Amino acid sequence: MAKFTCSSIVFLLLLVLLTIDMSPMTVEGKIKICERPSSKFKGLCMSRLDCETLCNSEGFTDGECEGFRRRCICKKPC
Repeated sequence: MAKFTCSSIVFLLLLVLLTIDMSPMTVEGKIKICERPSSKFKGLCMSRLDCETLCNSEGFTDGECEGFRRRCICKKPC
């Protein structure tokens, strides 16, 4: 029983660590990245290349499919 409890605690700790939001932090000397959902992308984002191409046409330097809702998020240095 103790082995099960110890394993459960370790599993829960790992789960918590994996779900912590690791948003980019601004550190002196590093460029902060601004993000915004694409205004032109429609539907579920399944292809990073499609998202990136559309974000480039909106004036951003990068784009990624993110989140549970699979939205196209455009990114550029602030």
